Amino acid sequence: MLCGILFVLYTGIQWEFLPRELGFGSGMTAWRRLRDWSAAGVWERLHETLLAELHAAGALDWSRAVIDSSHVRAMKGGPKPDRARSTVPELARSTI
Repeated sequence: MLCGILFVLYTGIQWEFLPRELGFGSGMTAWRRLRDWSAAGVWERLHETLLAELHAAGALDWSRAVIDSSHVRAMKGGPKPDRARSTVPELARSTI
């Protein structure tokens, strides 16, 4: 099932078009497994385990690592944005 999920994610095909001839099973079953495993935190644990194994083997070059807000939440946050000004045109005051 893992190979079917990776195949769909890599190729970008729709889940229902996952070829059964490849032996990955039903595309919809693969989608449900991806959903369930994501909810259970399987992918995060797999990623952490892989990084730990690579680090232990000396196979990571941390000088080339990049972290951005899509991966790590900024705990202190940033400055609050200014209040947006209205874009509604104002009516001119009557001079009468």
